[in-house]
Amino acid sequence: MFKPVQFPEPVESMVRFVEETDPSEIIEATLEKLRGGTAVIDLLRAAGLAVVRSTDLPPNHHGGPVHPVSGIFGTYNIYRRLEGETAYIPVVQHVTLCNNHVHSAQMGPYIMPEMEPIQSHGEKIGSYHMGESLELGFRRTARDGDATALTEEAFHKSLEARSPSIAQQYYLWLLENVSHGQAMDILLPSSISRNAMDDHYFVYPVFTFRTLDLVGWEWAPYFLRPVVRFLARHPYSIDVDRPIPFSAMEEMVDKYGLDDRKLTVSTSSRETEMIGSLAELIGRADNYYDTPEMIAQALADGLSLEGAGEALAVGGSKAFLRTIYGNPMDAHIHTGSTNRRYLLGQEDVSQRNKVLALMSGITGPECVLGVKLVDEEVENASAQMPGATQEELLEAVAQSIESLPPSDWSNPNFNSMTAPREITRTIGLARLYAERRYDPLAFFNRMAELICRDDFTELHSIKHNQALFEEFYATREPYRWEHLVAAAKSAAIICVGKEQTIYDRTRELLSV
Repeated sequence: MFKPVQFPEPVESMVRFVEETDPSEIIEATLEKLRGGTAVIDLLRAAGLAVVRSTDLPPNHHGGPVHPVSGIFGTYNIYRRLEGETAYIPVVQHVTLCNNHVHSAQMGPYIMPEMEPIQSHGEKIGSYHMGESLELGFRRTARDGDATALTEEAFHKSLEARSPSIAQQYYLWLLENVSHGQAMDILLPSSISRNAMDDHYFVYPVFTFRTLDLVGWEWAPYFLRPVVRFLARHPYSIDVDRPIPFSAMEEMVDKYGLDDRKLTVSTSSRETEMIGSLAELIGRADNYYDTPEMIAQALADGLSLEGAGEALAVGGSKAFLRTIYGNPMDAHIHTGSTNRRYLLGQEDVSQRNKVLALMSGITGPECVLGVKLVDEEVENASAQMPGATQEELLEAVAQSIESLPPSDWSNPNFNSMTAPREITRTIGLARLYAERRYDPLAFFNRMAELICRDDFTELHSIKHNQALFEEFYATREPYRWEHLVAAAKSAAIICVGKEQTIYDRTRELLSV
């Protein structure tokens, strides 16, 4: 008989607070906790553990733990950037989302059971015997007596067989026997190979790694089990009917010899021109499926991994700023880029996984939706405010966002949404702010205040703003300012036309 997961105190009590508080009272109760001195990181950890323990994964990627756990990193960092009680708003948004998911009939009731870690001894997994080959392109060779390699191979085969329960048990054993970087590396083959099916197969696992960096890796056995279940939904073989089969990217790795030599990791000032050229190619691509070979070619020509990651991020912002696309939940050009750059700094993640992650950068389905909506007016948007101070121009950007006409949310297919045509003024004003090199921190924080009103997109707005903030400060002159302008467009898309019930109620209770 299974035993439900129970956490040690005082974490258990905090998790139960998120799980058991009536949704009609969660805003007030969360503010009371914060004002009473509860550490924000403790509250966010508890909220994440609540959705992990008490919500199931719906058939798609909306609901359950996917977006709440992915949002912990952005929520915490935006909280740290804002001042006074305004900083509580993203935290209230996060805890309220987790509480609502726990109480949703679409995601529960669900109880995470305790599981014992198990290692493989060469047993059969689904239709596979341990001696059989699994064509992943990443697999390690399991040697006789090598418990880690045998268990890792059994884990991958259990994912292929869509057997999430035994996959979780194998992975729990691996967590106890490998480094954090190796634990990431083991998940990445299935994560990257599925990126063409759904961007969340990549961003959710990596956001979970970043969450664990904040809340502590001792919580990995709980946070990563739903990730394993998520990855066990589909087989690895997804090449059929894909615009660019994953096997084609693997062939590019071999074609350019990117497995055969040790690539330079760190970038330098000598790469500035090359980064700019690659970013321009990516940003102006009319077919995002051409970008993997662009990146592979640049790496073969000597560009460092960090340089390729920087070019991918800048190119993503350039691409984002060329379109009138207006789906507020498609932030993955940027969240995908920043998470790929995070992996580059992980010592025990393999070079092959880093290369393939970069190559797949903007090929996910939620990235490519915007390429058909390239718009010359948006791309060339400009504005003039002669003599405007930083404060005046920043206020003009915010006012342009708040005065945008509502988007049409009546169509349930958000994939075809466009932004209001008036967004060109917002983009033009943001470009003027960038041209004058006014204070970027003041700009990002003002955009953060606006996007924290959003209680519709399951924290996409928060993740998007934080990703662009990170990219700005990780990017060299003169390319970084593309990210600042992209943050204005992101805020404009998020802030128009949806109710902001949680924000409105929170605002009434705050002393701001």
